[in-house]
This record gives sequence, structure tokens and C-alpha cells, in this order.
Amino acid sequence: MALNSEQLAKDIEAAMQAKGFDPLANKAAGHDWWLAFAEGIVNHITQNAEVPVTSGSSAGAYKVT
Repeated sequence: MALNSEQLAKDIEAAMQAKGFDPLANKAAGHDWWLAFAEGIVNHITQNAEVPVTSGSSAGAYKVT
């Protein structure tokens, strides 16, 4: 699955709304803030995540792309 910061931002907003928050209210941060937040998460994962393969001829750690 490819990581998508726009979809992640929308998912965060929807989860917050489901819990009774209004993340896009007039005095709230707004979608651009949530998008920047999501981009930071996606960047961190893609830059640092590794998948361990513990057996077989492909054993080793592989970077998530």
C-alpha cells in the first residue's frame, strides 16, 4: 500500500470528527495544518521504516519505499 498524506489527513480529520471534535472549525488549524501533520508522518515512515525478512534467500532488512 502506498502512503498518501492527503488521505491520511482526511482520515485523521474524520477520526477526530467521529470523537466529537471539529478539526476544520473556524478557529481550528484547518485542512492545511492536518495535511502538513500527515506529510510529516508519511515522510518519517518512508525515510526510516524497514521490513525484516527473517528467512530464505532474501533474508535481511529492506527499506520501505
